[in-house]
Amino acid sequence: MIELLAQSSSSDPSGAATAAIAAFGLVYAIFVLVMIAFYVFIAYMIVKRAGYNPWLSLLILVPLANFIMLLIFAFSDWPVQRENAALRAQLSGAGGAPYPGTTYAPPPSGPPMTTS
Repeated sequence: MIELLAQSSSSDPSGAATAAIAAFGLVYAIFVLVMIAFYVFIAYMIVKRAGYNPWLSLLILVPLANFIMLLIFAFSDWPVQRENAALRAQLSGAGGAPYPGTTYAPPPSGPPMTTS
């Protein structure tokens, strides 16, 4: 690519401009592909942590499907939330506290103890 720039700049000024535009286009295309890959990776992590199939993150690349996927994520119960609710119901149904570790006993109400 650099040789092409060197050859075209020495002989023809319009060829140099064409080569520079081509080099800039190549760099820009690589930058856009890296940004798209990063965006899909972020969506992959969000979808995976929400409890859905991680392959749904590829729907980000489809123009109308990404908006529909965003609405589904915003207004539906995630599988992780449903699993949490089921586990909390099991704990409270077994006679325990709704959350583990919430059996707090208040301190005795009396004069403060002094150590001598």
